[in-house]
Amino acid sequence: MSEIVRLTLVSHAMTDAMAAGRFPTDEPLNALGQRQATDTTIDVGPADIALSGPEQRALRTAELLGLRPRTEPALADLDHGRWRGTVLDGVDPAELAVWLTDPARAPHGGETIVELIGRVRSWLGTLPDRPARVVAVTHPAVIRAAVLTALDAPPKSFWRIDIGPVSRTVMHFRGQAWTVRRL
Repeated sequence: MSEIVRLTLVSHAMTDAMAAGRFPTDEPLNALGQRQATDTTIDVGPADIALSGPEQRALRTAELLGLRPRTEPALADLDHGRWRGTVLDGVDPAELAVWLTDPARAPHGGETIVELIGRVRSWLGTLPDRPARVVAVTHPAVIRAAVLTALDAPPKSFWRIDIGPVSRTVMHFRGQAWTVRRL
């Protein structure tokens, strides 16, 4: 039997930006997010390694779930460039359409979906060197990128995966490939 990396990806809890339909900044959890992370029945299971994206919403969610995470820069949220803090309706509709349909474009000047997937793929490639139970609290965009990597799905599928606040996605690495156990 080969050794397995068990990766549990947890999406951070609710923030005011999420509730208002704004592109995120490095904002804290709101009151609902605090309750989601403390009242939830989510079981992240035992962790040999606990990680978190560097943003305060990910770090705080991890802490409220009882984890003592190490910050992992590769788990940072998608960089929305000049759209940070902007309400979705405040973005030029043509630019938004380009971003939502062409994963290689970033009209906001930040990171493209293709670049995000590459970053997450590289990070996932480091995990098989450490067979363990890994829990990582991060962002919906990072979790989508991890799922696409495991499935070897095209980047254009990015927006077809819905990741809710404080949801759990479980992946395993055995042999030469990642599998998605739970979404």
